[in-house]
Amino acid sequence: MDKAGPVAAVPPASAGASTGSYTWNCGRNERGHRNTANIVVTPGRPGPQHHTHDYVGNLGVQPDSTVDSLVGKPTTCTNGDASTYFWPVLRYVEPGRDVHGGPVQVPVSLTMTYRGNPRGPVLAMPRLLRVQVGDAYAHTNGGKLAKAWWTCSDTLDRMTMDYPACEDGAQVVRIFEFPSCWDGRQLDSPGHRQQVVFPAEGGGCPVGTFAVPQLRITMTYAVPPGTRYQIDAFDGQDNHPATDHGFLVNLMPDAVMKRVVSCLNEGKQCDETSTRRAAS
Repeated sequence: MDKAGPVAAVPPASAGASTGSYTWNCGRNERGHRNTANIVVTPGRPGPQHHTHDYVGNLGVQPDSTVDSLVGKPTTCTNGDASTYFWPVLRYVEPGRDVHGGPVQVPVSLTMTYRGNPRGPVLAMPRLLRVQVGDAYAHTNGGKLAKAWWTCSDTLDRMTMDYPACEDGAQVVRIFEFPSCWDGRQLDSPGHRQQVVFPAEGGGCPVGTFAVPQLRITMTYAVPPGTRYQIDAFDGQDNHPATDHGFLVNLMPDAVMKRVVSCLNEGKQCDETSTRRAAS
């Protein structure tokens, strides 16, 4: 972490900004819900065996699933959020084992938080909206779309796109900060990015887009000092950390999404990590 850059400064909030937050609990994938599917990019069929995803939220995601098939399925989220959230697994690298065959690591903590926009209020996410962060091919295509952030639990003021080697007693921290400016029309798009883009410099949304809740997922892993680890990546990407990426498909019940929007727009810090409601 000695060469890691500082965390970017948060843009100052304007009058009427949505300064609140909403935190909830979808578990850490303690159930081991994993497979090679990507229901956004390749719905209805499994992906390559060397690229396994961790899932939290909707328990209906199987290798042959589609977005529509998730409706009505149970969830790991205690507030009834039936959305699915997924990303490549993190594995230890062990001598003599295939680079894709090391033991999968379950985070020791996983925090889900929605945040607002510093330039104004947010709108509710529409049902079945797909949102993507990062680029699975960043290692070989120039890295323009890479959004993979890593740090250590004792150096949270700095972040890197490399795998950090943390000091004894510190945990590896993996962070996804999703885009949050919706075009107001599409639930998905060719390339799966144009419908939701990142805010412009200063925090406001680009012309023709509207601010929706911005998702931040923070995971920590108890990696012993000196232990090599890596994410599952596609062939040719060398398990590079810059290829880290995540997806969400919104199936949050309308009543819960309404609470999220109210918390953000009213400047409240809402914590529903212990809430228990049935999905609806």
